[in-house]
Amino acid sequence: MHAHLRPAGLPAKPARTPARPARRLAATLALALPALLAACTADLPAPRPTPTSAPVPAGMDAARDELAALAAAAQDRHLVASYTLRAPGSPDRTILVTTANDGSWRVDVPGGALGGSADVSFAATADGLFQCALPSAARPEPATCVRLGDRDEAVPRRVDPRVQHPFTDWLDVLTDRRAPLAVSPAQPPPGAAGACYSVETTSASINAPLDVGIYCYDPDGTPTAVHTASGTLLLAGTPAPAPATVQLAGPVVVAEPLGTATPEPTTEPATSPGAGTP
Repeated sequence: MHAHLRPAGLPAKPARTPARPARRLAATLALALPALLAACTADLPAPRPTPTSAPVPAGMDAARDELAALAAAAQDRHLVASYTLRAPGSPDRTILVTTANDGSWRVDVPGGALGGSADVSFAATADGLFQCALPSAARPEPATCVRLGDRDEAVPRRVDPRVQHPFTDWLDVLTDRRAPLAVSPAQPPPGAAGACYSVETTSASINAPLDVGIYCYDPDGTPTAVHTASGTLLLAGTPAPAPATVQLAGPVVVAEPLGTATPEPTTEPATSPGAGTP
């Protein structure tokens, strides 16, 4: 056999390799893969944000701001005003409220003690917190006052008719944004005027900071109505200008304050038929 000889001076032919088709495929995949991954990612649902706290409805938040502003105006409102108190099972009574220019206050409450049979007055002055017993059918004696404590102390529960709170310490609660309250707009009670708000407590404590109910105010901060489970206070007439300070209803004496509960009936000691005879 004769071997095929390549003429001298001619270069050898390069060997064919399959590298070129493989490079084309790799380039095509490199271009297509990012678009494919982007399309798949776009189809995935967006992760939900983790809530940090329960949202507060915008209307309730605005109502709380409005009520806080009105309560702050009420703290600066000094007046003498009469309110009609309508309570279940009792005749209507007239409550006289005085908030003086020096920050002292006085609230006269007919039927505020001894189960409704005695009239009392509560007052806070620079000298302290007082309950004054007023002349009434059950107590015809002249008015006398008993010191209950310092002016910023709470009225003891057993003597507290709760009528004075909407004009005194509950205003501090209504202006405190940290107080556990839920506030929403409300319709005025019958016979009431002004902007009204429903107030509820959000705390499970038995010592609630105030009584839940409806609180109403004029734009200048004058309380026009308060409706709670114990009754309804309605502004009666136009308030009068405030005095420089309040005066106690009588002299201060050392005695026990009158409680709100009905006193136990007293019985005369029984005597034998022949007692006192020879």
